Amino acid sequence: MTRTHRWGFGAFLFVFAVFVLTAVMIGALVRAFAPRAIGSPTVIVVGTMVPTVVAACVTLLVTKLRGNGPRIDLRWSFRREDVRTGLKWGFVGLICTTFAAFVWTSIVGQHAQSAIGALVDNQRMPLAPAIVLFVFVWLIGPVCEELIYRGLLWGALERLKWSRWSVFGLTTVIFAVSHLEPLRTSLLLVIGIPIGLARLFSGRLGASIVAHQVNNFLPAVAVLLVALGVMPA
Repeated sequence: MTRTHRWGFGAFLFVFAVFVLTAVMIGALVRAFAPRAIGSPTVIVVGTMVPTVVAACVTLLVTKLRGNGPRIDLRWSFRREDVRTGLKWGFVGLICTTFAAFVWTSIVGQHAQSAIGALVDNQRMPLAPAIVLFVFVWLIGPVCEELIYRGLLWGALERLKWSRWSVFGLTTVIFAVSHLEPLRTSLLLVIGIPIGLARLFSGRLGASIVAHQVNNFLPAVAVLLVALGVMPA
């Protein structure tokens, strides 16, 4: 018999704290033991990937120790309809966010960079780490972020008996704000809407993961081209 999971909003706060502390620890270790490596391709890749992956792994652990596992608690599935719904909302999102990014860039101008874009700006990377970063931004990062925001956070708010539209709204706002990029928060809100709608209308995490991956494809290509020096930041 499936029991109600024993984790709530505190679990999300704990996972987010793990994410922040992991990033801070990596930065502190690099500064203490390898200050000359700051800005190197290895540090960029590790600093970008590890905090998010660790936070996602802690999310999975929480559902195992305090609930029924990710398949039940986080609505983890990749059925055919999940992929179809994710592709639909992903392409809708790609169109909307491409337009929003154009408008946002025209307003913000030269400061219009994501955190990852700023890291690889004027920093030509070898092919291998550039490809690893591309795969992370396109495929792996969306899985990790969806586990945290449209999985753990979404489930925590549902447990508090919030309405489905309220859950959608708050998770979208927290998703945007928690990237800790104040200048891009409005753009991240637009990006998060179709991803959240995929989760809302499908009722499962697989759809929002696919939508997120579709939405991240062009930014991932841009990061790859900038990192290889093919395209200016």
